[in-house]
Amino acid sequence: MFVHTGAILNEADITFGQNERHYTNRYSEEHDLMPGVPMTEVCPLEHAAALKRGGFDVMSFASNHCMDLGPDAMLDTVAALRNNGFTVIGAGKNIEEARKPAIFERKGTKIAYLAYCSVLRSGWEAGINRPGCAPMRASTFYKQIDYQPGTAPAIITLPHREDLEALKEDIRKVRPLVDVVVVSFHWGIHFTRGVLAMYEREVAHEAIDVGADLILGHHPHILKGIEVYRGKAIFYSMGNFAFDLPLSVRKAREKRLEEKFFHDVKADSEYAEWYSWAPDSRRSMIVKCRISNKKIEKASFLPVLINNKAQPVVISGEDEFQEALEDIKELSTSQGLNTRFSTEDREIVVGL
Repeated sequence: MFVHTGAILNEADITFGQNERHYTNRYSEEHDLMPGVPMTEVCPLEHAAALKRGGFDVMSFASNHCMDLGPDAMLDTVAALRNNGFTVIGAGKNIEEARKPAIFERKGTKIAYLAYCSVLRSGWEAGINRPGCAPMRASTFYKQIDYQPGTAPAIITLPHREDLEALKEDIRKVRPLVDVVVVSFHWGIHFTRGVLAMYEREVAHEAIDVGADLILGHHPHILKGIEVYRGKAIFYSMGNFAFDLPLSVRKAREKRLEEKFFHDVKADSEYAEWYSWAPDSRRSMIVKCRISNKKIEKASFLPVLINNKAQPVVISGEDEFQEALEDIKELSTSQGLNTRFSTEDREIVVGL
């Protein structure tokens, strides 16, 4: 999986990733899932070692799939990741553990990571004595905007105030202890090009207002726009990355569950054998942040395309690079994000 990107990821002083799979020997793909759960990714415990090839230091498991197989499998996964040398954030045996930051020191600079999930099912948030993930929930309302009956409403999403205040408290607590604070969110509207939910921008801005220096978003399975707020970069969705889904597996799950759960995703026939996702889901990125004088001096990304073996590959062709640049510009401007982009050494640089 990391044959084309492992060297790049291993060059970093700290490498962050979001985990979606379960690593456990208690269950297999053939087990019945929890009611209402359409899919999960189950791997034997020993397979977690493969992630070492990606050079990861810290991994979030704040995910809408973290409790697909219940608390035991979730805790097995957390333990498997830790046993392979990764610091796990955003999930744990209780809310204290789920909200605990990961702090690293590199070359005299301290960096903290926090992680939260907005797209979680009821009861999957961690509690005082309950396993789960750190929540950053939102409520949805529909507002009629045209006087004519039957017309499409506006969709209003508002952050859960208790979750938002807890998130801000976490940032305030860690801010005096470190030089840079990175906050990760599993959030957003999946499979829908460009569109950001209202709560995402509000949560991101409030996180930055109280001390976050960088926002890393994921979950929608496609790229979303990039915003700069108060000189801080917000990557609303970095897309899929190491995310194989063979067509055979997808069909087997749909047959077993007697339903379709991929929102009528139509995969390109050339890629479907190993990567049964829509063409837009092939676009990805490796976000890079250069820290100097104890602050983020530069934010950029390497544009990535996922090949027909489901492997992420950094774009090398000039035409593909320009397409990636135009794509992120369009995704950003479509949402009113007036972000400036430039290019430097085959990277797309975000104008801070």
